[in-house]
Amino acid sequence: MTADTVCTLVPYFKVKPGQLPAFRAGVAAFVERTKSERSCVHYAFSFDGDNAHCREGYDDAAALLGHLDNVGALLGEALKIADIARLEVHAPAAEIEKLRAPMAALKPQFFVLEPGGIRR
Repeated sequence: MTADTVCTLVPYFKVKPGQLPAFRAGVAAFVERTKSERSCVHYAFSFDGDNAHCREGYDDAAALLGHLDNVGALLGEALKIADIARLEVHAPAAEIEKLRAPMAALKPQFFVLEPGGIRR
């Protein structure tokens, strides 16, 4: 086992009425674009009705910010048919500090990861 230092981005989307098929269709583009990111630990979408969640983790703050750059245009399109209902970032304290300013416009809630967690 290794220490868990993954930077996790936790967005929840509320898809606008009648737009769920279009949003689901866009998920494939997000996944395909993310496949090229070597520092992505995991990436997948899940759904509960018209609520969507993207489960995603990155090696560090730089990788998380790189992902946001990589999918920026896709996110812009998705936000035409869905709203971000909640956005969380979970990461070690040092990585959180690297994310606060660049992510300020998205208004995430930052959670500092307690040292001592494990990852297999």
